[in-house]
Amino acid sequence: MAGRPVHTFEVVRTEQLAPHIVRVVLGGNGFDTFTPIEYTDSYVKLVFVGDDVDVSSLEQPLTLDSFNALPPQHRPVVRTYTVRRADPERREITVDFVVHGEHGVAGPWAASATPGQRLFVMGPSGAYAPDPAADWYLFAGDESALPAISAALESLPDNAIGKVFIEVAGSEDEIELKAPAGVDVSWIHRGGRADLAPEDSAGDHAPLIAAVKEAPWLPGQVQVFIHGEAQAVMHNLRPYIRKERGVDARWASSISGYWRRGRTEETFRQWKRELAEAEAK
Repeated sequence: MAGRPVHTFEVVRTEQLAPHIVRVVLGGNGFDTFTPIEYTDSYVKLVFVGDDVDVSSLEQPLTLDSFNALPPQHRPVVRTYTVRRADPERREITVDFVVHGEHGVAGPWAASATPGQRLFVMGPSGAYAPDPAADWYLFAGDESALPAISAALESLPDNAIGKVFIEVAGSEDEIELKAPAGVDVSWIHRGGRADLAPEDSAGDHAPLIAAVKEAPWLPGQVQVFIHGEAQAVMHNLRPYIRKERGVDARWASSISGYWRRGRTEETFRQWKRELAEAEAK
């Protein structure tokens, strides 16, 4: 990750999609070095650099290694986000942020972002796109998975069949999705912010779990895309899909946690490494 180029974008405009979702459109000179990819789960590393850092004084071309010359307190914070849309003609990328007040780094930045403000971006990467060989599609996730699910739905053919389950705080956080007529979209309400939800509606008890498990299973070959809070996804929905439903890894390769309650991205990455090591034994 360290040696990959860092692209310099700037905020073009922002939009409040829902009480807890802010859309930020980035433009400027970023497309001079940024190349979009075809995966619908395309994601980037957002590199948050303090306004007091003179980036022009760092080693060029800019990479994450360039920031190692800075004192530790001035080095950037890196967060991973899905690219909701990339528009090479307009030379813009769109990123949707889940915002929970002043909690975290990226959310508060998005909530206060103004046109002309710089943001450094690394990537993109990705691995998933709907497989046309599937008979039907299953998508599930919370707010953090909304951008990738939205992009996947827009890429489906008009005759696609599927089921979508999205867990949000409440009806106020539902946003318009463009899905084929044969794809049924269900919004699941947990009753509050994801980071503050009580134990009886989070983790092993997230309402998304019951919604997916209780839904009728369609005939034919399914392709599964499930992402969101790690406890709900990794310890509940992934075993259900892989073991109880017997979906082969080829058709369920994109099931993982995007975040975990009570952890920053840094400690979440450590948790994922430990989980992978334990599963490999």
